[in-house]
Amino acid sequence: MKIDISKTLLKKKKQILDLWMKNQLADDGLRDDLMSNEALREQSGELVDVLLQKLTDENLHDVQSPEFDDVYEILGGISITRARQGFSPRETGIFVFSLKDALIEIIQQEYKNDPALLYESAIRIGRLIDSFGIVTFETFIKGREEVILRQTDEIAEISTPVIRVWDGIVALPIIGTLDSARTQVVMESLLQEIVDTGSSIAILDISGVPAVDSLVAQHLIKTVSATRLMGAECIISGIRPEIAQTVVHLGIDLSSVVTKSTLANALRYAFASLQLEVRKKQKDYPSIK
Repeated sequence: MKIDISKTLLKKKKQILDLWMKNQLADDGLRDDLMSNEALREQSGELVDVLLQKLTDENLHDVQSPEFDDVYEILGGISITRARQGFSPRETGIFVFSLKDALIEIIQQEYKNDPALLYESAIRIGRLIDSFGIVTFETFIKGREEVILRQTDEIAEISTPVIRVWDGIVALPIIGTLDSARTQVVMESLLQEIVDTGSSIAILDISGVPAVDSLVAQHLIKTVSATRLMGAECIISGIRPEIAQTVVHLGIDLSSVVTKSTLANALRYAFASLQLEVRKKQKDYPSIK
């Protein structure tokens, strides 16, 4: 008589879930700070329900069967969620592969008197869960990459603050290396602030830029050109001696750009351009009678 493995597993659904939870909770690296045991059981139960409903003896050997689409969808959602929550690849892998241990343990209990059937069933289940594991890892990596890209964008925005230092004057201190992506963020932030404040002078302070090469210089020139198209004058401050030597050595032409050694000098130039004068107030001393 032919034995239907999928029906056997379906009948043992509760026992499978209990074994799976036992395997997960026994792991020393369990992150109950990221997910409660109740949420973990709910997540595990959903996957077990769908898997055992879709599993048949025919598709047990076909990991690409369309009948597993719902299973892959659930695994994808779990992987993305775990990547965003901060789970490690190892913890996510244990989640899937501990299910294989639970399924094989049930198979061993049911078919312990039929070694041939036990061997065949364990191999087929192992291959199926391994395939689920590969999909889980692939989706987890995509989710982690999305998190990294979002964090990179957030850091780029935080590290390029545009400061309104005076009426008509804005400044943007740049810290770190300029690349194409960051230059785009710098330009967008600076141009938007020029529009919002109606400023006519923008100061790019590169005191925090470790080195200037031809590529960085090109990015700076692009930013200056974009600022001028908005009708504002752009000043580059923070030109240290070593940066000046590098610019000359590389033959980079910054003659059309106003450059200053310090932010204070750039502010002084901006005040003069706007015909502003900042003076220290004289202290009034009481007269002696």
